[in-house]
Amino acid sequence: MADTQAAPQGTVPDNANEHCPGPESEGAGRAAGCEGCPNQEICSTQAAGPDPDLPIVAERLANVRHKLLVLSGKGGVGKSTFTGQLAFALASDSDREVGVVDIDICGPSLPRIMGCEREEVHRSANGWSPVFVQDNLGVMSIAFMLPDEESAVIWR
Repeated sequence: MADTQAAPQGTVPDNANEHCPGPESEGAGRAAGCEGCPNQEICSTQAAGPDPDLPIVAERLANVRHKLLVLSGKGGVGKSTFTGQLAFALASDSDREVGVVDIDICGPSLPRIMGCEREEVHRSANGWSPVFVQDNLGVMSIAFMLPDEESAVIWR
């Protein structure tokens, strides 16, 4: 898509300028239509194109039959509590293998809920292995990688 063309409807943030090239274009944040846009800095600093790790992630998840995502636009509504209880309920069937990934970077609480805080993940040539709270229930959380529960997550 050229810098002078507007992006297709639906890909442009609602508060973008009229001639926005779209956040996925090569000119995102730098095109003439971006001048003065409230999203200009965000668009100009985000990576262009698809994430190169997507095929690797897709391959690793190919054998996972069911994937559930628990989310909300509001904090404090019980997402982690629900996730933990659901995981324990699913893992009560010993024929199932259950994994939980805690992606809450603001307050990763699943290790506390699951009874595995202060554990450490195992790192190998195949990547990181989750902490197992039961033979068939593994937990992975950013909390396992922080030095203490008061530490902030800093992305670079």
